[in-house]
Amino acid sequence: MASPPRDQAMSYTAKQYDFRDKPGDYARLAQELTGLLGGESDRIANAANTAALIFAALPDVNWAGFYFLRGTELVLGPFQGKPACVRIGLGQGVCGAAAVQRRTLVVPDVQRFPGHITCDAASRAEIVVPLLEAGALIGVLDIDSPVAARFDEVDARGLETLAALLVNASVARVPR
Repeated sequence: MASPPRDQAMSYTAKQYDFRDKPGDYARLAQELTGLLGGESDRIANAANTAALIFAALPDVNWAGFYFLRGTELVLGPFQGKPACVRIGLGQGVCGAAAVQRRTLVVPDVQRFPGHITCDAASRAEIVVPLLEAGALIGVLDIDSPVAARFDEVDARGLETLAALLVNASVARVPR
């Protein structure tokens, strides 16, 4: 998908996804995200559009966004949903655990996750994907759902692909 000219309003149709064919829908969403990120290297702008696209496309999601590593904590970045926790220590909650373990965590029931940090009491399931740049942790993609057991391994693989697209679009071009 070619990137639209910067001066034109962008029209993305993420609502067309019903996720009855999860692998196919994630593949189409990756194509859409590739076009959306095309030519833009600002990580914050790209994270904002990525969060918006994911939030609009995925059914049964009440929060989608990013936390970026700043020293020894994750700091809130662009997101869609209700206001969220601003700082999360490494190793704390699902985000902090995924960051330390550097692996995607799929949590079917957040109430059973030791140390879960509640930002939205409606959330029942969560998936967190670490953002890795050349093997170094730069942050996490965090998505919550009000539906228990909402996420599975297909979601994990699809969201890992989207997270990698975000990291690769911004690599070595982060504004200082």
